[in-house]
Amino acid sequence: MAKDDPSMRGNRSRNQTNGRLRDTRDDKHVGTLEEQYDRDFGVRSDMHVDTLLKQTGHSSVNKLIKSGIGKKE
Repeated sequence: MAKDDPSMRGNRSRNQTNGRLRDTRDDKHVGTLEEQYDRDFGVRSDMHVDTLLKQTGHSSVNKLIKSGIGKKE
């Protein structure tokens, strides 16, 4: 799968309805995000992303990453 844009991180597919990028699944594990974005959120790696978003008060993974939470120094 090719990237859609050089500025995109990783390979993400688009949905078939309107061509927008698919959202990250809520049942994805936090450990996967920690590896992908070089973060340490201080929670179990098998926690689901939706649980982490509820705990931090963010509505999306993008907002969570941009907030700087878990960023390694």
